[in-house]
Amino acid sequence: MDLEYMDIWCWLIPLAVGLICGFFGYLIGRGSNPTVDFNSEIKSLQQQNEKAKADLAKCEQKLAAGSSLNNLTAHPFNAAEAKKALGKAVKLNDLSLVEGIGPKIRSLFHNFEINTWKALSETSVAKCQEVLDSGGDRYKVHDPASWPMQAKMAAEGKWKDLAKWQDEHKHGKL
Repeated sequence: MDLEYMDIWCWLIPLAVGLICGFFGYLIGRGSNPTVDFNSEIKSLQQQNEKAKADLAKCEQKLAAGSSLNNLTAHPFNAAEAKKALGKAVKLNDLSLVEGIGPKIRSLFHNFEINTWKALSETSVAKCQEVLDSGGDRYKVHDPASWPMQAKMAAEGKWKDLAKWQDEHKHGKL
């Protein structure tokens, strides 16, 4: 074989093999793909979309109803009135105002995203106990049974009721 023809065959043989393999691959691939009915899949997705839109509308209605209820119960914070009733300066949403909660327990509640009197008033006693348990054994002596109630009085601005309750129930016990 002559070397000057070797260069052409080095290109022609792989090209011919590639074309033949591509042709057979096309024939095999074309036969294995059945036609898919996209119309039924589109209808199914449209139904799911309509259901999701209906669910979203229901959630928006509930949110609107809930936010209007929350706005009705909102009470402006009056530091002077709180100081007059409790006899000490009060900061807005300071959880340590609640009898039995100190700075360390307050930080435990903050770790659980309970930062306001309203949030604490909506927290169950069991959840309050869970927060205490997260701090370890040294918080087992605390009883959180009255904390949501006290926080509710603070959130609603019932300073005289809160002061009276705290005077009658030392150490936050019911």
